[in-house]
Amino acid sequence: MKARVGVAAILLVIAVALYFFFNAPTPPPPAVAHSPRNALSSGAVISPSSAPVKSTGSASNVSESIPPQVEMGPASLALAAKAGQRVPDSGPAVELAPDVVLRNIRRAVHQYGEMFDGNPVGTNPEITRQLSGDNPRHLNFLNPQPGARIDASGELVDAWGTPYFFHQISGSEMEIHSAGPDKIMWTSDDLVVK
Repeated sequence: MKARVGVAAILLVIAVALYFFFNAPTPPPPAVAHSPRNALSSGAVISPSSAPVKSTGSASNVSESIPPQVEMGPASLALAAKAGQRVPDSGPAVELAPDVVLRNIRRAVHQYGEMFDGNPVGTNPEITRQLSGDNPRHLNFLNPQPGARIDASGELVDAWGTPYFFHQISGSEMEIHSAGPDKIMWTSDDLVVK
C-alpha cells in the first residue's frame, strides 16, 4: 500500500513538473540594434537602397519600383512580440524610405493573411489592432516590420504622419494607400501597394 502511494506521489510530481516545463512563458527576444547585418540575421525586412518613388501624374505603384527585400521566415514570425506591445512612434534607428515602409506594412498584412486565411478587416485602427496582436494567436505582425509607426489614436501612419488607407479588394487582396508628402489622399504623389 505504501509503495503504491509513493509511486502515485512520484508520478504526480513528474506530471506537475512537465506541465510547468511545457507551459512556461517564453521570454521576449533580446533587443537588437537596427543595422543591415543584424536585420538580416534576425529576419527583419530591410532594403539596402531604395530610391524615392517618382510620381508620373498618377498614383505611384510601389511594387513596380522597389527591388525585392529579404523575406521573413517562420522562425522570425515565431519571434514576433506578444500582444499588447506597441511599435514606437519614433521609428527604427535606421531611417527607411516611405515606399520601403509601405512595402513592409504590406508584408505584415500578407503574413497575417497567410496565418489566418484572410486579411485583417475594418478601419485603420481595427486593422492596426489585429496586426498588433488582437488576433486568435496573439501575434504582433508589426513589431519586426521596420518603419511601422502607430499614432496616439492607434492608427498606422506613413512617414508624414498621415494614416494609411486600407482598401479591401477581396478576402486575400488589399490595397494600402499613403497620402504622400502633400498629405492629401488621391493626388499624384500618393504611394500605393497591393
